[in-house]
This record gives sequence, structure tokens and C-alpha cells, in this order.
Amino acid sequence: MSNKPSAELPSLSPMVIDFSQFEDHAGLVSRWAAEFNRQLESMPVADMSDPIPESRPSPETGNGFEGAFRAFRNLIAPHLAASAGPRYWGFVTGGATPAAQLGDWLVSTIDQNVGSAGDSIASAIEQQTIGWLLDMVDLPSEFSGILTTGATASNLLGLTCGRQHAGLQQGIDIAEEGLSNADIEVFSATPHASTVKCLAMVGLGRKSWRPVACLENSEAMDVSDLERQLAASTCPGKVVVASTGTVTGNDFDDLQAIADLCQRYQAWLHVDAAFGLFSRLIPEMKPWSAGLERADSITSDAHKWLNVPYDCGIFFTRHQQLLMESCSADAAYLKTESRIPSFMNMGIENSRRFRALPLWMSLEAYGVEGVRQIVSANCEQARQFANWLQSSDDFSLLKECQMNVVVFKPAALQGEDVARFLSEINQTGEVFMTPGVWQGHAAIRAAFSNWQTTSDDVARVCHLLEKLIRH
Repeated sequence: MSNKPSAELPSLSPMVIDFSQFEDHAGLVSRWAAEFNRQLESMPVADMSDPIPESRPSPETGNGFEGAFRAFRNLIAPHLAASAGPRYWGFVTGGATPAAQLGDWLVSTIDQNVGSAGDSIASAIEQQTIGWLLDMVDLPSEFSGILTTGATASNLLGLTCGRQHAGLQQGIDIAEEGLSNADIEVFSATPHASTVKCLAMVGLGRKSWRPVACLENSEAMDVSDLERQLAASTCPGKVVVASTGTVTGNDFDDLQAIADLCQRYQAWLHVDAAFGLFSRLIPEMKPWSAGLERADSITSDAHKWLNVPYDCGIFFTRHQQLLMESCSADAAYLKTESRIPSFMNMGIENSRRFRALPLWMSLEAYGVEGVRQIVSANCEQARQFANWLQSSDDFSLLKECQMNVVVFKPAALQGEDVARFLSEINQTGEVFMTPGVWQGHAAIRAAFSNWQTTSDDVARVCHLLEKLIRH
């Protein structure tokens, strides 16, 4: 392999100089990254000062890599969140396993465009990784899929396919003809915010979905109410959005019963399983998602419980042809010859990062058992935290901990006072959690999904909460 830069660049170009010193510069980055990883356990978990960079014009002449790296260390690094660390319990944020981190470095180095197949092995690796994921969570091989930028993109693909299916029920190819003559209704009990966002993006509208009742003290769908609404609907095109592990309550919809109804009323069944999908690795939890194999499309995320770097979402469907009808890009220069379908025709982007490689590397390094250990440990840590809250006179556990999310509040506080207490928690830099709402009441939400979190981290946070509530 030649290391010769382009002859068109002047010999003293900063790019030419940096290329000639690449190994030395890579060593600088490697040493900084190793030190960052070592400090994750002790550094402030978040910078709550809401930092913004100083205002300055774009650089006219560059300072070379060393100058840029110096600016990074001085201006950016001190204000980063330790979101890759063990006590970042906000949202559902995984860390990055060592193999996934290093795999991500390789992605940038080899810079493969996994839009069309036929010129490298990259597309075949993504296809293999999708197959591994399906096998890991025990879904049938009739599913195929694609790695996306995240659950939002995957929900967008699910609704796009559902929209196409609903249109064909009315003799309309929406991908070709548009929505103008289509009549589509979407039914859901607790859709994720990204699903509602995607309803806007696919042209159905944020306010278009029909709320289905939830079971008492739960975010799970009341199947009897869904049946009533489907039976009463005269709309020829129907889409049902169900959940496998809701974002706050960790509740699971009854997918067997919902799939029966979708079959009876010819509705598309899309399941948001952004992180609940991996509960299928735990034998006692697997029955919670029974019927998932009957879904028409499924959303999940790898940058949550699979602990690969952002961004990496997962989309599965049993209807690859519908997906390709909805997403195909037709131009002479895009056509390639390969036994593997071009992923540009199965997703949003034409040009696509080789995001399969960090996931492939992590699975190759640690196996399904490694992922199972992460899921099991995080669920045990969540139970440890919930048990402490339940035993405390100072805090109220608002929902029984089912999987990896804990919802609670200080016993004596309500409304804005809960939000202020959460801010006080996060300002310590010891832990980062996010607000939630449970049954209409302000809450604090802690989500466990990092491979580095331990029971000692849980004990440390419990001690912090006790100290803050009593000061």
C-alpha cells in the first residue's frame, strides 16, 4: 500500500506533513483516549454549565493536527460528559466496549461507504451482523434488516413501510404516488417521542395517532381497547405501534394478542423494542416479548445495551420488498453488481458509514454471552437501586423495577421541587439522571445500560442521595 500523498498537493501542505507523521499523531490520540477511559470513573459525569465555544472566525490557515489537537484538549475536552462511564444513568445510554471503541477507529481509517455493495466486503459484514443479531434474539430468518443511525431512523423506516402497506391495501403505491388519496390511521398506547416525530416526517402528522388506553398503573397497551378501536374503524389502512419495554415504565405490550388483532384487521404491526429487545437474552424475561416474531417491523438500538459507539440503530422487517419500494434510489451511476442488495435501497442514506464494524468487532470479541452478562448485571443494579429507594423513608419508588429503568422521587417533594432536586443531583458530577413523568407526577428516571457500571456505583449514588436529601 502506497503512503504517497497526491502529487497535486504542495510538498509543505499541512495535510502532507500530517500524513507523513500519522503514526506519531495516532500515538497522541491513543494515549489521550486511554487516559480518558481511565478517568471515566472519577471525572464529573456531566458538565452542567451548558458550555458553548468561544466565538471566533473559521480558521483561514490551519495549524496542522498538533495545533488542532491542542485546541481540542484545551477548549473541548474539559467540557465533555462522561456519558461513556458507569454513572451516566440518563436516557438509555450505553458505553462502548473496548473492542467497539477500537473498531470505530478502524471505521474512520478505512472509510468504507456501505451504500452499495460490490466493491468491498463491508456490505457483506453488515449483512452478517444483522444475521447474528437475529440469531442472538431468536427471531426467524425471514426477517432482514439494516443498521441505521438510531431508533428514530428505525421508527421512520417502520412507519414508512407501514404507510406503504396501508396504501397498497387501498390500491395506492404511496412511494410512487404520494399520500394525497390515502386514508391511514395509526394506533398506539405509549409511543416514544421519536415515533411521534416520525409521524410528522412521513406526512401523517404528529396529532394523527389514535391513543389506545393503557392497563392500570402501566404504560402497556390495553388490548381490549385496541380491539374496540380497530373494530370501529372504517379506515382501510391501519398501522399499530406497540412497545417492548416502554421508556419509563419498562412495560411490555401483549404482542401475541396484538398480532392476532393486526392479522384480523389487516393492520401493519410495528414494534418499538429500542432496548427491550435484549431482554430476550434473559430466560425469565424472554416470555415478556412473546409474539415479537409476528411483527411486521421492529426498531432497536445497538448504542444502548449493545454498548457500541453512537450512532448505531437496528431495523428489522419481514417485508424487505416493501422496504426497498419505499427507499430505492435509481440512478445509472449507483448501479453495482453484487449478490448483496445495496443498503442505500433499504434505508434513509445513500452514503452510509461502516457502522456495522464496531458491532461486529464487539460481538466477535465478547460473544452473545458478553451481551447477556451486561444485560443481566444492569438489571440487577437497577433492582439494587430500587430496593434501596423502597426501603428509604426519604424516597418513593413510583413503579416496581421490572428491567433496567428506575422511576422515583423524593417522598416529600412534588412538581418543580422534584426538578430542582434532580438538578442538585446532577450538579454534583457524581451521577447524571433525567426527568420523567409517572401517572401524571414529576419523577426522576435512572436507566442502567453501561457495561462498566457496578454495584459499588449504585451504593455510591445511594449515599449521595441520602446526603443531599438530608442536608
